[in-house]
Amino acid sequence: MKLKIWISSLILSYGLVYGQSEKPPMDWHIQDGRGGLKSEKAHQELLKGKQGRKIIVAVIDSGVDIEHEDLKDVIWTNSKEIPNNGIDDDKNGYIDDVHGWSFLGNKKGEDIAQDSYELTREYVRLSKKYAKAKASKKPEYLYWEEIKKEFQSKKQEMEMQMAMIKPMYDGAIKNEDLLKKALNKQEISQADVEAYEPDTEEMTQAKEGYLGLIKLGITVSDLKDYVEYLEKGLKYGYNTEFDPRGLVGDNPKKLNEKGYGNNDVKGPDAGHGTHVAGIIAANRDNNLGIKGVANNVIIMPVRAVPDGDERDKDIANAIYYAVDNGAHIINMSFGKAYSPNKDYVDQAVQYAESKGVLLIHAAGNDSKDLEVENNFPNRLIKKNKKEVSNWLEIGASGWKSNNDDFIASFSNYGKTKVDVFSPGVDIYSTVPDKNQYKFNSGTSMAAPATSGVAALIMSYFPNLTAQDVKEIIMQSSFKVTDKINKPGKKGANTSLSDLCITGGIVDAYAAIQLAEKKSKEKGN
Repeated sequence: MKLKIWISSLILSYGLVYGQSEKPPMDWHIQDGRGGLKSEKAHQELLKGKQGRKIIVAVIDSGVDIEHEDLKDVIWTNSKEIPNNGIDDDKNGYIDDVHGWSFLGNKKGEDIAQDSYELTREYVRLSKKYAKAKASKKPEYLYWEEIKKEFQSKKQEMEMQMAMIKPMYDGAIKNEDLLKKALNKQEISQADVEAYEPDTEEMTQAKEGYLGLIKLGITVSDLKDYVEYLEKGLKYGYNTEFDPRGLVGDNPKKLNEKGYGNNDVKGPDAGHGTHVAGIIAANRDNNLGIKGVANNVIIMPVRAVPDGDERDKDIANAIYYAVDNGAHIINMSFGKAYSPNKDYVDQAVQYAESKGVLLIHAAGNDSKDLEVENNFPNRLIKKNKKEVSNWLEIGASGWKSNNDDFIASFSNYGKTKVDVFSPGVDIYSTVPDKNQYKFNSGTSMAAPATSGVAALIMSYFPNLTAQDVKEIIMQSSFKVTDKINKPGKKGANTSLSDLCITGGIVDAYAAIQLAEKKSKEKGN
């Protein structure tokens, strides 16, 4: 599920609005200021003149614009596949998968853009069995009761937000239009409005309303995006009648099915995946746009995340695809609260572990404590209650120096569930079509920042395993000893060690130093 933080750095919940009109330097996250990765310093001082190997990072996401100016030269190509000949040349089960695969389309080239939430799908599934059933203490009936309560609550919450935000948005549009007309300008700034002297009550209210939004750190564009998010949530996410899966044409009951989908790795909405890919590996040598965290990276796009909740079958098969086609790292910037086929996802996760592939997952953007709340997929194997060793769970940190804003207010956290925090607020990266770039925020951005650091380590120190890389990133993290904010609450009154295992922020410079030491200790 592409959570609401993805939408222009805006969080909204029952009237609590958080936003940031102030922006940091476009490359703050790779520099060595407080909270930055220090990856540029590592490139310049520790890696300069050294030769690294190519590392394949699979991006399981909404899709990637592989023609973007800053990504086109770092996209994976399946050299064993002859393009567009309609034959599975390499016999991997996927026809013409030249640059990756999409599990959200069909052979006609049609693609799923939206899907419902997993909560809705579970509500529909269980309604058929229990909507008219007598109360029972059977586990599945109790689960149904939980699902029903949660579904009704979440849908009602979104309806209430729409009722509150839509008028706010309509009012903001009206105020902006009035001010543009009064100032005789097509575009207006805060300074323009502050200098304007209204001569009517209506214009006074327009000025106060416009400046009031700015004070909250919200733009008209933010409100527009959020209204669209709510509209989609009600039209698709919580709509019990909406089920686009028939378009794919797979057998939903056959989880280990190969070959369904198509080779359209961009899809209809590649904004999220393109942004993620750019953070990891945007071309560092073309003097265009931005620099990715890592060089020597090849991005393998695997499309499995719609606008809505991803399906367990697709995520598991996406992991299998990435591993079987040579990925060293898999970035997973997605998550959801329910996972009805978690066992199958767990099997794929264990398969990646057996093949030495590092999995890096975003902790989520609901300000929740993962000690008590679920966020799937995760590293805990349902069947045996053991944790895999190749998994990093990443929270999001920010760029502001004050301790009230150092940890992203939206980030999920967990003293034993989240490993480390990484830059995830106002990250400037690639977005699709016309070679564009944009600031976005979320643990979705913090995970690829970490994936980039992991790729650097694997590239320059090839004798280190996925488990080695994980431990190096955790051990070398910059330990935050100051009191900081707890996500979702104001006030510097907690410790980062209470929010994650390491109590630290990813530090590429220290990680490279430690990797060099451990690599020498291991030898060839």
